[in-house]
Amino acid sequence: MKDKRITRYILAFIILIVAVVLLFALNIAIGSVRIPLKDVIGITLGRGLNETYSRIVMDIRLPRTIAVFVLGGALALAGYLLQTFFHNPIAGPFVLGISSGAKMTVAIVMVILVGHSIKITSGGLIIAAFVGAFASMGFVLLMTRRIQTMSMLVVCGVMIGYICSAITELIITFADDADIVNLHNWSRGSFSGMTWENVYVMSVVVFITSVIVFLMAKPLSAYGMGESYATGLGVNVKLLRVMLVVLSSFLSACIVAFAGPVSFVGIATPHLVKWLFKTSKPIVMIPACFLGGSVFCLFCDMLARNLLAPTEISISTVTAIFGAPVVILVLINARKERG
Repeated sequence: MKDKRITRYILAFIILIVAVVLLFALNIAIGSVRIPLKDVIGITLGRGLNETYSRIVMDIRLPRTIAVFVLGGALALAGYLLQTFFHNPIAGPFVLGISSGAKMTVAIVMVILVGHSIKITSGGLIIAAFVGAFASMGFVLLMTRRIQTMSMLVVCGVMIGYICSAITELIITFADDADIVNLHNWSRGSFSGMTWENVYVMSVVVFITSVIVFLMAKPLSAYGMGESYATGLGVNVKLLRVMLVVLSSFLSACIVAFAGPVSFVGIATPHLVKWLFKTSKPIVMIPACFLGGSVFCLFCDMLARNLLAPTEISISTVTAIFGAPVVILVLINARKERG
């Protein structure tokens, strides 16, 4: 039985890795200008002969594709942490209003700084987004003391999201600067306009955060069995809960700072990964969720760029199309289990 589980894990990881590699290559090759895969490989290895292709790959598509890979994985991991924290299958950065809170503070900071002709750095965007994400998360946690049912907690999170989104739209609407007006695209979720500076900063932040999350696999496994059980095993539950809040907020902030709010990836991906691996063990789920989120976002971003080319669809529109049915199925199955 154990050998079968290990074999399943290995096969599932192989499927995810192959999917990541394939979609990564397709995202670079496919677009308004089709670039042969052999040219893509040559350019990435520094042997590109076509200058136009080289600029498209190195200045536009490669940094964007890396960003989709990194942020997609981070988004799924944030969703997994929130579902573990709240013991709720539909908890996620977007549903609980965390992404919207981060979006609001980033928009405010950008309006203030751009209005004074001050350029904000990638690190500054993450800090601004973290403040908003942490504030929204704090408000949700305050609600948990007054609200007993998780369904009502989710409703409160959705309402927080609507309020923050309304404030963001109000700020953007009354902005005069052309750069700020362009925030409309970002506010609906978009991976366009990624730079190598953005990629470097997000990669460092997400890598460090993901490693910390992976090192928490053992206490997370105990926490999943119940707080009393975890305490009995010597787990500092209060510290663990604080770490879950901070890490999930940090991951959510990093995503929103660069790509805006992206819906349903954080909710749907952990469930798809559980179905694929047939396990909920954190030591498996953490790397699997990261890879699964990357696959999900790479696929959706490829569709967003190419379905109605040269017009680009909002990434949240595509992720909602594929993610919402998964959430519906999760709710139906949860109701059947209770019934």
